[in-house]
Amino acid sequence: MSAQEFNLEVTPILPESLKQLEELANNLWYSWNTPARQLFERLDRELWTRVKHNPKLFLRNVDQRSLHKAAKDSSYLKAYRQVLASFNDYLNNECRQDGGTRLEKDDLVAYFCAEYGFHESLPVYSGGLGILAGDHCKTASDICLPFVAVGIFYHQGYFTQRIDAEGNQIASLSDNNPKHLPVTAVLDENGNEILVEVKIGATSVVARTWLAKIGHINLYLLDTNVSQNNEDDRNITCQLYGGDKHTRIKQEIVLGIGGTRLLRKLGLQPNIWHINEGHAAFLILERMREMIAAGQNHTTALEIVASDVVFTTHTPVPAGHDHFPQELMMNYLGSFCNDDLKLSQEEFLSLGCLPNDDPDFNMTTLAIKGSRHRNGVSKIHGKISSEICSKFWPDITPDENPMGYVTNGVHVSSMLAREWTELFDDVLESQWQDHLCDQDFWQKIANIPDQEFWNIKQKAKSRMLEVIRNIVIAQHLPHQISETHLEHLLKYIDPNNPNILTIGFARRFATYKRGTLLFNDIDRLRDILRDINRPIVFIFAGKAHPADIPGQSLLKDIYRISEEPDFIGKIIVVQGYDLALSRRLVSGVDVWLNNPVYPQEASGTSGMKVALNGGINLSVLDGWWPESYNGENGWAIKPSPHNNNTELRDHDDARTLYELLQDEIIPLYYDRGEGGYSKGWVKKSKQSMTTILPQFNTIRMLNDYLDNSYLPAKKQGQRLREDNYNKARELAEWKVTIRNHWDGIHIRQVSEPEAKQFTYGESITIQVAVNLNNLRPEDLTVELLLSRQVYHPEIVLPTQHDLQSIWGDNQNRTASYKFKPEHNLDNGERLYTLTFQPDLCGGLSYRIRILPSHELLANKHEMGMMRWI
Repeated sequence: MSAQEFNLEVTPILPESLKQLEELANNLWYSWNTPARQLFERLDRELWTRVKHNPKLFLRNVDQRSLHKAAKDSSYLKAYRQVLASFNDYLNNECRQDGGTRLEKDDLVAYFCAEYGFHESLPVYSGGLGILAGDHCKTASDICLPFVAVGIFYHQGYFTQRIDAEGNQIASLSDNNPKHLPVTAVLDENGNEILVEVKIGATSVVARTWLAKIGHINLYLLDTNVSQNNEDDRNITCQLYGGDKHTRIKQEIVLGIGGTRLLRKLGLQPNIWHINEGHAAFLILERMREMIAAGQNHTTALEIVASDVVFTTHTPVPAGHDHFPQELMMNYLGSFCNDDLKLSQEEFLSLGCLPNDDPDFNMTTLAIKGSRHRNGVSKIHGKISSEICSKFWPDITPDENPMGYVTNGVHVSSMLAREWTELFDDVLESQWQDHLCDQDFWQKIANIPDQEFWNIKQKAKSRMLEVIRNIVIAQHLPHQISETHLEHLLKYIDPNNPNILTIGFARRFATYKRGTLLFNDIDRLRDILRDINRPIVFIFAGKAHPADIPGQSLLKDIYRISEEPDFIGKIIVVQGYDLALSRRLVSGVDVWLNNPVYPQEASGTSGMKVALNGGINLSVLDGWWPESYNGENGWAIKPSPHNNNTELRDHDDARTLYELLQDEIIPLYYDRGEGGYSKGWVKKSKQSMTTILPQFNTIRMLNDYLDNSYLPAKKQGQRLREDNYNKARELAEWKVTIRNHWDGIHIRQVSEPEAKQFTYGESITIQVAVNLNNLRPEDLTVELLLSRQVYHPEIVLPTQHDLQSIWGDNQNRTASYKFKPEHNLDNGERLYTLTFQPDLCGGLSYRIRILPSHELLANKHEMGMMRWI
């Protein structure tokens, strides 16, 4: 019989001179400050690795003798004081910068997201959505934006990954103990936990809150694992993206409705609400409830709420949007619908459904109906999203509807390797972080000596190879492989020889990301990798969702190929992909491979992180990459025209990939000179860093949000709140009137220009007649659109790197002119006249349209209504 094991914990005592290590461990500022993390690592590097770089857990386990030793170590104390000085300067400096001044102190952005990825020490993230949300918060802190974030505390987070000897993904869950994480309980003035209550079905569910400090800002994480709840409800916030639709809808009710109630309980009054993906859209319902309780009808309530809501969608395919069966909605929110919103079932469900569409309640539908400021996350994704969402504005062409875009960026300080940070401190201005968006400033990178630039890159690469080597050893030792086989596996993963061309592919293993495209023609790949004088190693890492069997199969296929004799040591599959591994990979690889199915990559940010660290992108022209690629800063795989034929499409894209590897990438990398490096490679690497760093960082991204979303949301909210919401009531009533009369609106042309040939500067007069159907002239805009004729559409002029098929032809710009209402005609129609002088020459075409118009509309196409002659 085995002995019973009993647990106890002995907590070390921080020496007085090191007391503020605890404060550092409780603010995720450390996640983007390398010297702060090094303070913990220096105390015990092995423990630092074992606790997965978690400062708070580290301080609960560090040896007392290590602390006493550090307290007497002048070198350590000097570093400690320097970090504290930086930390205190950061927190005490509330001076707005880089766009932060554009909101007032009494403004407040409330940011809602289902996941946040700041650092591996707070595992409440899955992938790109969470990392982006984390970077958004960090940047809001950097520029001192008035900002608060709301999410969920997942007790088991997302799964950790192991890969067995056959290449199967083994998913496991571990408990997130708040005592070990950089969070603290949110308490009232009496020291009691602040609780929020949400009715889900017939049950009142209680949630407590954990506070994570992100530099200047607060992130509040809701947690239903409290004694007041039954076991099922305690498990609502157990796993990120776990469970079935019942769990998912409950989580989203807690996030949206509970999160809004929490902010009210904390006395916070946001005037800008940002829904990052549709999971949090139920906050719209809760805010409508507040307005209805204050005496507004539901149409006015929706208008008020939507005026200051920003909605960001990250999903490039219709199937990716959360939706719930109507009976599930009524089961869990029926009483909210009837008692709180005072809506009929039909009215309630219409908030998340469209006529003649999928009957399920769609969270994206709710988010779009409940917002006035919407965006995708890259230029291409904005275009795709406008097409997916065109049904919300049925008379408006996708290129004009109210779906914009803000291209994602990355938080530079979080992902820039320490080697580059130290170099920039030495050779650039000491405050280089203040010039992140200054493209002229970053031209100074060209002045860094090539040898020094190469050496820094190799140093960061060596550190990556050491991490990868350790992971691979730990991954394969349980499989009882021989030392000889392990040596073969690690032949090119050698920190002492970082001169092997290393190509990385690491991301979520979803089928559309095509992790196996490299192996489309296995014999051709075998030929490419056969050259012993120019070796290559491909490193693959990433997780597939436990329910995504096809994604797991892709991972297994790559693992199987990596075990073939011709590919051993040349194809490496690494387990345990997380933020820590991601940081190492993006800082060390020479080339970053990205080959999604076009146009299914919403944005992607990993390639941006690689470029910050001197790596070079090899990517399909999708997501963010077409906005950056200039022919000199990386390599582009132009999407195959055979998008409807999977076999042909993959064949074309793989062929381009092989050609780029054989003809450009491998020869350039191994074109070594006397210094042991390729001058051409360094030139391209510098181009990658110089062009991408100042454009694809989150300072630029957040300023785009300010321009395109936050400031317009603030303005629209202020306008509709004027005069005790009278403006909101006016707009809501006007919209009802327009909808009731729109079907009777007709427009016809009364007079055409007498001549068809004009000289530049001559005036042209056109008249139209409109049946207003009892509307006022000011309720409508009559507009002429003038554009150039296309004589030979088969002729395509080359644009920058032939991206015309992706971007569209911007040369055929359209000019618009508004008609003026005149008098009524005898038949009751209203005459409209336009006299204008075209500023275009050549063959021109014009079209005439009519659309609803009101000064309080957030977007002129908000109604989605239009008539053409």
